[in-house]
Amino acid sequence: MTDTRTATAASVPLAPRALPLLGHALPLLRDPLAFIMSLSEYRTMVRVRLGPRSAVMVCDPALTRQVFLNDRVFDKGGPIYDRISEVIGDGLSTCPYTLHRRQRRLCQPSFHPARLAGYGVVFARAAELKAGSWHDGDVLDVTQEMMTLTTRATMETMFSGALPAETMRRSLADTATIVSAFFRRMMTPPLLRSLPTPRKRRYDDARERLSATIAEIIAERRADPTDHADLLSALVGAVDEESEDGRKQLNDTELADEALTFFLGGMETTAITLAWALNLLATHPDVQRRLQAETDGVLAGGKLAPAHLPALGLATRVVTEALRLYPPAWMMTRTLREDAELGGVRLKRGSVLVLSPYLLHRRPDLYPEPDRFDPDRWLGAQPDRAAYIPFGAGPRKCIGDQFALNEAVLALTAVVARWEVSPVGDEPFRPKVETSLSSRGLALRIGERRPALADASGLRPAAVPTPAPAGPPDGPGDVCPVTRGER
Repeated sequence: MTDTRTATAASVPLAPRALPLLGHALPLLRDPLAFIMSLSEYRTMVRVRLGPRSAVMVCDPALTRQVFLNDRVFDKGGPIYDRISEVIGDGLSTCPYTLHRRQRRLCQPSFHPARLAGYGVVFARAAELKAGSWHDGDVLDVTQEMMTLTTRATMETMFSGALPAETMRRSLADTATIVSAFFRRMMTPPLLRSLPTPRKRRYDDARERLSATIAEIIAERRADPTDHADLLSALVGAVDEESEDGRKQLNDTELADEALTFFLGGMETTAITLAWALNLLATHPDVQRRLQAETDGVLAGGKLAPAHLPALGLATRVVTEALRLYPPAWMMTRTLREDAELGGVRLKRGSVLVLSPYLLHRRPDLYPEPDRFDPDRWLGAQPDRAAYIPFGAGPRKCIGDQFALNEAVLALTAVVARWEVSPVGDEPFRPKVETSLSSRGLALRIGERRPALADASGLRPAAVPTPAPAGPPDGPGDVCPVTRGER
């Protein structure tokens, strides 16, 4: 029997099917979700190999929370963040512990409740405009439609206005190219990753164009000191009075990194969550009818507004459940800054840990019937902070979690108020596993509906307020990165 007092990483069992040089790269590329779920039998930790290097996958909610809470030792790092840093540098979601506290203090004013209220107005308006652009019987590329919606909303909340149409189109295409490349680049050995293939050239070109777009917007804002009541104004004007090195404000490079972090995280994560929520409603018409009744009762024929959020209980639960089943950040990594013990195992400085919200969210011992879509599992219940982690946890929990939740609930409500969604075919839609659980390629049919303003008794249906899905806060955290969920 292993003496847990002196156990090392070598004593942690190695997952089966590892190949020389490639490790577990093939099963991770072929069917990563099946591979991840096959590891759920290891209740605490299991070793996986990413190429020639080993990593320890943490399968236990309590140990996962321990990693999240101690970000000084279990720092951001590993193959996921290495790839994301290629695009967003040392933004809040990827920067090391040594930079994080200062950047968090500078970014926090951007998500003050007073600003969130203004962002909500933008979300509601953008969602109603998008929903109003469709026609009865349309078959929608749902993810593309939601990306357009969230891009427009993100641009307006960040920069007080939408991009020109051509710049918007190019930014969407560049973002899709970048995001789809992350996972494959993470699994590819460094030598092969550097080869000048057409795929790499497309990735590099997209990265450069998107960075140039953000830099141009920042330069224009630097020349205009007016407070535009947007995210960028909050970042430009933020002052860190606790700075120990005299750097009280973000410089241009830091500002560009944070803007790219917010842009990519705010746009893609919410779009994916919305697409999955709509797909779940399309395949569960009973829940969709209930949500329609709630929406009709709350809006009562009026325009959608942030003030409706507390009454949109079922809509909030649908989003919460969609995030459980399809957490955008399905896998995260951490790197040890020093030797440490976790679960009775001694781990060396530089060791890589892998964490998976997808695995935890589908453990049957944590969630009865874990594969079933059941928004009412959240009725009157706060999610367990160790077992429900779509936004991470601890000091680096997503600083934009409420921003994303508000946007998703308002957008979902705007769609359901006008349209009924239904599947196009009989085959269930499977995630496209990239750095996020992508819904790319999802098609749904929409049909026009007439809101019922009252039931047979003449009373509007009552909405049941729902607690915030993330549970009691762990404290200020990171902006949800492109890794979706842990910004």
